[in-house]
Amino acid sequence: MSACAITRRVTAAALAAGALVGAVSVPASADDYRGRRDHWHHDPAVVISDVQADSPGWDDGTNRSLNAEWVELTNTSRRGISLEDWTLYNADGDRYRFDDLVLAGRSTVRVHTGVGRDTRQDVYQDRHHYIWDNYSDRAALRDDDDRLIDTTAWGRNHR
Repeated sequence: MSACAITRRVTAAALAAGALVGAVSVPASADDYRGRRDHWHHDPAVVISDVQADSPGWDDGTNRSLNAEWVELTNTSRRGISLEDWTLYNADGDRYRFDDLVLAGRSTVRVHTGVGRDTRQDVYQDRHHYIWDNYSDRAALRDDDDRLIDTTAWGRNHR
């Protein structure tokens, strides 16, 4: 057998082994706080990039504690995207509808639960009770046509 034929076979075997390893990779642990991420469109431009469902310290219901509970959305594209009439849901169906907000390219906005003054980096749901379950919940983002853009889950909702 020629050196070229052997090289081709070795290369093919290595590629097949790599594909097999990738196909049977271990899923994220249920303890992984960020949980499973589902992208429903090919490479959505806006993603749920981080969640802090359990505000630090005691959940005492103060506005400070409520605002320490948040979901971050990141625009991964270079162009600004209007989030007007987009919605952010939890597993119980509670939702937050975005007003006139344009998320600049390559930027992030944090959606806080409590009351506050909206800026380009922080928006507030103006709620007086917690929305995100500390141990198990799902955050889902839908666009203005009600198409599911991204989800992330933790705890028993992780699956």
